Amino acid sequence: MASDRRTLLADAALDVLVDEGIRGLTHRAVDRRAGLPSGTTSAYFRTRAALLTGLVTRLVQLDQAELQTTAQQLLPLRTVAELVDGIALLTRQRLTGEGRRRSLARYACAVESVRDSELREILVDRENAGREAVRLFLAGHGVTDVENRTHTLLTCIDGLVFDRSVSGGEVPREAIEGLVAAALR
Repeated sequence: MASDRRTLLADAALDVLVDEGIRGLTHRAVDRRAGLPSGTTSAYFRTRAALLTGLVTRLVQLDQAELQTTAQQLLPLRTVAELVDGIALLTRQRLTGEGRRRSLARYACAVESVRDSELREILVDRENAGREAVRLFLAGHGVTDVENRTHTLLTCIDGLVFDRSVSGGEVPREAIEGLVAAALR
């Protein structure tokens, strides 16, 4: 089926991007990684821009599925400690295994999106169960500017994940606690 082949190629492209960098992301490299005949990727993604768009679309699908699953495991969030635990879990997921690989790919694609409005549109923050859980938690704790506080908190968490993706290590729990406390003030 064509959609299965596109998914396979997008997953292979994600692997190539992480392992070889943005310059290494070529149709041939994706063909090799997917174990498919030369020219297969070009048949499904005619241009490099189309390949990047397919990769970013797949990346967002994987991220959204992860956020949905994580939120379902944690809801409802009643206490500050539960929110901090949830954010800590998500940061660990984003810094280890496949989550780390997706984080690295996401950051590389974010840099590319500076010059590509189509990629930028795909990467824009999405509504998801995790974002909604944070929004509801903050609203339930009397925060008045819920939208801005939610955005700021999650952007800061993403910045910590970026920092640890580059420098290594885990996001310190104290950092998460401080950001949550700031969002609640």
